[in-house]
Amino acid sequence: MSRPRLLVALTGASGTVYGVRLVQRLVEAGEPVDVVLSEAAGRVLAVEHGLAPDPRTWCPGSSAEALGVYGPKDIMAPPASGSRAPRAMLVVPCSMGTAARIAAGISSNLIERCADVMLKERRPLVLVPRESPLSSLHLRNLLQLAEAGVAIVPAMPAFYTHPRDLEDMIAFVVDRALQSAGVDLPLRHVWRQESAP
Repeated sequence: MSRPRLLVALTGASGTVYGVRLVQRLVEAGEPVDVVLSEAAGRVLAVEHGLAPDPRTWCPGSSAEALGVYGPKDIMAPPASGSRAPRAMLVVPCSMGTAARIAAGISSNLIERCADVMLKERRPLVLVPRESPLSSLHLRNLLQLAEAGVAIVPAMPAFYTHPRDLEDMIAFVVDRALQSAGVDLPLRHVWRQESAP
């Protein structure tokens, strides 16, 4: 029997690199993962990083078994069914529009439908919101999601790890999101008492 799959979704917020690095981390660790990008995420990815909206180009050499890709309109994809729900879903980055629609139970695309499935099946759902500043509406939606059991992991890197570069800061957020999803991969940046001033 194959290992239960993870689902990673990228939406149209700034910070698509978090999603790219998260997918790469999972593939490198041998974790089977499915990926879906919203149309807006594809545009942001091109603007911010000049990358194609196809995860197979981010992870060259990965097999179809290791890395599945679904379109945002593919509402018949397996993760859209409670009988095939992923073991965990991460929305990285999560736009405030996506967070609002998930909080309202709206399923207008595959990402929102899969999030709805995770909630009804009581499976781990992690959102990495990327917006600043946050309005009271954003905060209410995130609170409602947290009260429903969703892990909210803001894209806030720590500095006690003494990051050497942007990649270290991205890795910190990626690892915290994976930890919140229950994915058992070692943290690359952990608190050490000697880090304290």
